[in-house]
This record gives sequence, structure tokens and C-alpha cells, in this order.
Amino acid sequence: MKIEDEIKVSKFSNDWHRCTVNILYTYNWINNELEQRAAKEGITLKQFNVLRILRGQYPKPATNSLIKSRMLSTTPDISRMIDRMVMKGLVSRCQSGGDKRAVDLVITDKGLTTLKNLDETMLLKDILPNRISEEEAVQLSELLDKMRG
Repeated sequence: MKIEDEIKVSKFSNDWHRCTVNILYTYNWINNELEQRAAKEGITLKQFNVLRILRGQYPKPATNSLIKSRMLSTTPDISRMIDRMVMKGLVSRCQSGGDKRAVDLVITDKGLTTLKNLDETMLLKDILPNRISEEEAVQLSELLDKMRG
């Protein structure tokens, strides 16, 4: 469906305006879909992202600053989010051996299981291949890369 029909707008000021609105609308559509899928495992999309980062580090520990630097979206208070994940048993926290001020974070078995349960569904394989071809997906990714410079 065209963006004009989705948001009930008859005209944009120019094609760049239409493109900007379309990107924002599509981002929110994808974000909402992924949030709903993550919620089925009792986590948020940002928590899913943290778990993926920690799994990539596993078995090496990570720090809050490493996680913050790799997040897909900005998170103002990573510490509180990690606190909630520790309480859920998804992440374990311990004092860093090298720096007494730093805290080491490691994904737990429960965190690994949660990710495993979500891995396939979070790829949107049930939606994207039905709407755009693999060639179009490559082209879209290249255009988005180009847009960011």
C-alpha cells in the first residue's frame, strides 16, 4: 500500500519529503512488529538486542559501555535495562577482574534459550520474502547504506 493511502495524505511537498515520511512510517511498522514478537518471550526489542550482543561475545564477558556502543537504537540508561534482565535471569553480572569499577555481563542459559526461541521469527521471514524479492532486499539495503553516507 502506498504511503499516501496509509497516512491519508494527498500530496507531499516533494519526493524527498515522501521518502522521509515513508522511511519513518516503515521503521515504526517494523519496530512494532518486532516488539510484539519479542514480547511473546517476555522481553523488549532493546533487550533482544542486548542478548544478541552478549551471545556474540559469549563466552567472553561484555561491559555496559560495549553493549551501549553496539546497540541499534540509543538507550539512555543501559544499567537499569541490564538490572531488569538480571532479575529475569537472562544475564549474569559480576565484578570485572581487570577493572574493579567495571562490571562484566554474560548471557545465561535462559538468555540463550530465549534468543533461540526468537531467532527465526525476528528475521521477519514470514513477511519480507512475500513482499519483496531477495534482489530488492539487497537493493534496499544498498540504498539505505548510501543514504547514511
